[in-house]
Amino acid sequence: MPLRGAVAAALTPLRAGGVDDDAIGPYVEFLADGGLDGVLAMGTTGEGMLFDLAERRRIADSFVEAARGRLQVAVHGGMQTTSDTVALAEHAASIGADAVAVIPPPYFPLDDDALFEHLAAAARACAPVSFYVYEFERTAGYAVSRHVLERLREAAPNLAGMKVSDTPWESFARYLDVGLDIFVGPESFIGRGIDRGAVGAVSALGSAFPERVAAAVRDRSDELSALREVIERFPRHAALKRVVAGRGVPIQVAVRAPLRALTTEEEAELDSALERWSA
Repeated sequence: MPLRGAVAAALTPLRAGGVDDDAIGPYVEFLADGGLDGVLAMGTTGEGMLFDLAERRRIADSFVEAARGRLQVAVHGGMQTTSDTVALAEHAASIGADAVAVIPPPYFPLDDDALFEHLAAAARACAPVSFYVYEFERTAGYAVSRHVLERLREAAPNLAGMKVSDTPWESFARYLDVGLDIFVGPESFIGRGIDRGAVGAVSALGSAFPERVAAAVRDRSDELSALREVIERFPRHAALKRVVAGRGVPIQVAVRAPLRALTTEEEAELDSALERWSA
């Protein structure tokens, strides 16, 4: 069943030594109680590219199990190599994930033929589970062309849509007429995007402020852009984890290197800046 509505780009709970499996269940409960429809595990907000294949299988297992019956789960399967991407897509399908999303592999700018083969292999690996292209030109280093999407529609019957995180608006809007379900990445485009035909949002802010993102999708609002600006003044992953921990979820404020923690001064500044957003 294709994804719809308000989806959190979920954080990945960590502790000294690795993944904090025990925290994933309470964290997913927090997201579900916030009114979301689903989660994207191991995307950019989830530090996905910083985990090895074994860790990513384990994280996928934990999210799917914790969310069963409460939230839809999309697993981000994008990895640097096609073989690892295919392996993770296969695994996600095998454990009952609702969808698989894949970002083009960064570092090497692939041409259309190479990128098509990579994405098509991933889509085949998870079929018939819904497959989504994760478009984020700034992070990948290059954009997915319309030609690649047209070829992929013919080759992959399970291609359902895209998560588009590009800015400015013109870069985002170029995908609204490709004939796929589009999820809005930038919170500042949620209202405009849904008004133009997007089916929902996959939001980094949803990882820590689920009720606000659920409301923004429901109300077709762009008002969360100001909150996103506050978060972006700090190391984002650590800042969002501090917010979640402060809201009573048993999650440690730990990130995977080379990402860094907040300084003591940044913690105080963040807490002060978020006072107006407190529930």
